Amino acid sequence: MAAGPAEVSFPGDKNRKKRIRMRGIKKASKEIQQRLDRNLEALLDNPEIFLPEIRAELGRPRKDAVAATLKEVDSVSQKRHDRRWLTKRMTKRRGDLVCRSLAGSLLAAGDANISTVSVYNSPIYGTTSYVRRGNGKQSHMVGIQNFTNPRMRLLVWDDHAKAGNWFFSWHGGFVCSGKEPKAPAEWVDECLDSASIDLSGDDVRWSRGLEKEVVESARITDSGWVRLSFDEVVVGITGSALAKTAEDPFIASVALGMMPPKLSAVARAEWMWRPQGWPDEMALPEEGCEKLDEVLLAWMNLALPDDKLARACKNSILGSIEEGYIAGSHWFAPDARSDFLGHLQGGDVEREALAAILDSLDGGARVRSDGAILDMENEVIRFEDSACHPVLVALWPEHGMEVLESMFGLTESEAESVHQRQTRRKQGFGAFLRELRASVSTAQRLQRLPWPNELLPSPLAFAYALVRKATEDGISSTVALCRKAKKLDAAMGWAWLVVHDRTESDAWRFDQASRDKGGDWT
Repeated sequence: MAAGPAEVSFPGDKNRKKRIRMRGIKKASKEIQQRLDRNLEALLDNPEIFLPEIRAELGRPRKDAVAATLKEVDSVSQKRHDRRWLTKRMTKRRGDLVCRSLAGSLLAAGDANISTVSVYNSPIYGTTSYVRRGNGKQSHMVGIQNFTNPRMRLLVWDDHAKAGNWFFSWHGGFVCSGKEPKAPAEWVDECLDSASIDLSGDDVRWSRGLEKEVVESARITDSGWVRLSFDEVVVGITGSALAKTAEDPFIASVALGMMPPKLSAVARAEWMWRPQGWPDEMALPEEGCEKLDEVLLAWMNLALPDDKLARACKNSILGSIEEGYIAGSHWFAPDARSDFLGHLQGGDVEREALAAILDSLDGGARVRSDGAILDMENEVIRFEDSACHPVLVALWPEHGMEVLESMFGLTESEAESVHQRQTRRKQGFGAFLRELRASVSTAQRLQRLPWPNELLPSPLAFAYALVRKATEDGISSTVALCRKAKKLDAAMGWAWLVVHDRTESDAWRFDQASRDKGGDWT
């Protein structure tokens, strides 16, 4: 049998070490080793150290998940020095899941050296290291081995939270309130003290931009603010303060101290705002209030970012109004159209164009800030922008012909080319409409002149040409025509310049006879 090919080696191949990078694990730094050693040693001394204080009546272990876990934790605690038993328990598929992770953590506590650790990476709870042993749930091991971290230790109880139990964790304590969400006063105080927004006050707290009296009396402001009410604490936060919490959201900085992280279970949120111009004695639309509650609930349950809250709340209310006019966040009554148009930023000619468009609309309409136009089932006219130009840009393609007909009296054939040109150019509407009005006015004045198609004798024909030229382009444009005129037309040109006081530098261009005759005509 033929021998196989000889192994070929190259310089540098011998004793070369191959590095294999495995995901989810890393070599522990000295700081991480010390922290885990310290936590695991404390866990081995007291396996119940990660348990919360129970402030509720528990049922029987067969029916109550928390009671069942506490009972089995006691059993594991008694076997914490039996490594053989712990090895079996951490891989056992039946039994309490928390205790499976506890058995693996206790086994890791007996290891002499922890050099390699697993990495837990969560977009919500952050990144930390732990020692993985057995088939326990990853988040449970993280919470047990990092029981000194107020947020991380909540991960142990995620399944119990799904079963309807509530947990509250802070640096000074860890509490299970059972089936009812009862937030301890200490938890509320510490969460607000360490929140991502600086708050002033004690029982009444407020962010920058508010005052204690405003929050205490629940006073409505033009810009709006959120009012959070706990059992004994009221908090006021402005929309501008919430807009600056992108890296560390306020609602997450508070809600992640409880499991499940639903702040709506222990606090009530209100949006303190109404559109400018809305009467104090008139209630907001019921539909808008319902949508507002949905928005606030989504925010408190971490489903809506802080910086989106103010806009979403305002849109919930503005989108439910069924009559009148809305410019930005300002409301006008149905009979206040002139006030509505006067509120818009722009010139009189732009407001006149919008008035012509409003006259042509059948029913309500909404012009969004991105230029989209939505038909409304009700009679409300809503412009998300408070300036005339962006609104006209959005409405011009569909309603520009009505503007040209209403404001300038152009026929369809005359208006079509003007409409298409402005649609392509998107020139500033103020300048466009003023220029168009000037040109139309000139054309209308020229139409009033007699003899449009008749041949007049000299010098009347030249005088008629000067009148038309001055009407279209101004008096200055006629000076050159007068200078080039001959014979009787020159006399008429001199008379024209005399009438308009333009002879100072042009006398030498005209002969004496033309000046005399023109002077006599004048």
